[in-house]
Amino acid sequence: MAAPAQIVVVGGGVVGLASAFHLQRAGARVLLVDRDARTPAASYGNAGHIAVEQVEPLASPQVLRSAVRRLYGLGGALDFRLRDVGVWGPWARRYLDACTVESHARGRTALKALLTVALPAWRRLAAGVDQPDLVVERGHYVVWESARTAAAGQAAWRAADIGPAQAHALTTAQLAELSAGLRAPVAGGLAFEGTGQVKRPGLVLKGLREAFRDAGGELATAHAVGLALSEGRTEIVLMDGKRLRPETVVVAGGVGSGALMRSAGHVAPVIAERGYHIEGEAVGWGDLPPVAFEDRSMILTRFGSRLRAASFVEFGRAEAPADRRKWGRLRRHLRELGVELSGDVSEWMGARPTLPDYLPAIGRSRRAPNLLYAFGHQHLGLTLAAVTGELVAALATDAATAVDLAPFDLERFERKPSPRPGPAPSVQKGTP
Repeated sequence: MAAPAQIVVVGGGVVGLASAFHLQRAGARVLLVDRDARTPAASYGNAGHIAVEQVEPLASPQVLRSAVRRLYGLGGALDFRLRDVGVWGPWARRYLDACTVESHARGRTALKALLTVALPAWRRLAAGVDQPDLVVERGHYVVWESARTAAAGQAAWRAADIGPAQAHALTTAQLAELSAGLRAPVAGGLAFEGTGQVKRPGLVLKGLREAFRDAGGELATAHAVGLALSEGRTEIVLMDGKRLRPETVVVAGGVGSGALMRSAGHVAPVIAERGYHIEGEAVGWGDLPPVAFEDRSMILTRFGSRLRAASFVEFGRAEAPADRRKWGRLRRHLRELGVELSGDVSEWMGARPTLPDYLPAIGRSRRAPNLLYAFGHQHLGLTLAAVTGELVAALATDAATAVDLAPFDLERFERKPSPRPGPAPSVQKGTP
């Protein structure tokens, strides 16, 4: 009997872990290489929302038109580190190229195919790691604080494609339960069904790591600094100079995936789209599903006894120092809403890996057939992690994939971006 194929997965976030787990379960010998397991991945600090309603890509004419009014300096969640213009400037030019009606329509079709199967994939993954309660399916709320924004926001959502989700106006009981924990008024809101949340992002990462080990997978702390092609195959170059030569390489390292793929000759314009959260013990906040306050571009998610407030879309270098003003603004939003956090209140900042058309990159390299990739999931990293893991396992074993992966092929960025300048992207419907 032939020995199982050896596969190295680079990246210890939720996409990398889900991919490694599914590959190990498929019969491969998998080594997961993570730069530093003590440093939480971006997926550790997200809102925990399984956002299958986010079918409309953030690269769109409509979102582009709203960019200025969503700038951080005007009270919004969108910000650009001026000193990092050399990083986000070229990315923004590619973003503009993706903000056409035609490109947006293609992206919507592609994302919808993934999001339609995202929640069933999470159910399978939760069962596979023997934690069926890891996924909580009770929808989420989107609310507004003025009659004007409520009317506009509800109209926008009702005109949007929300894929497998459904939305209806908050019931009197739902509105009363929500308002009981707020000082600020709620002028209107929508209750979404068919969406969900995870019990806690940190528990997802921990559960996946343990299940991967239990299935026979190996973990190694090492820093992959590049890829080298030798006789048509991919090798992983580590910081200490050593090289790994597995039968298959999977790059699933979030923002760091861009540099790795570029070292193999690919065009990979992934950028750090940084988000922030604060979290503490919930005081007076009911047992509610995730609540997005769209006027504030902020989402509140309860994880057990703790409440997490998440927001901001900050473009810059992933390794740049955090902007403490962002945490201050989150605290101000909570004060104005009348929401109190107590006990050990933690602060977190992490970088979402985002490609200019707001579609992930999932596929097999044409430069080296043993190189697979899965990164660039932007705000949908947690949402799409389970199905991405299944797709990576299918690619590695030459099995049929559940969705057409052609729209997610990294080769789509081979053409040069347009030189025309213009504003950069915004936040869609207040989702951080």
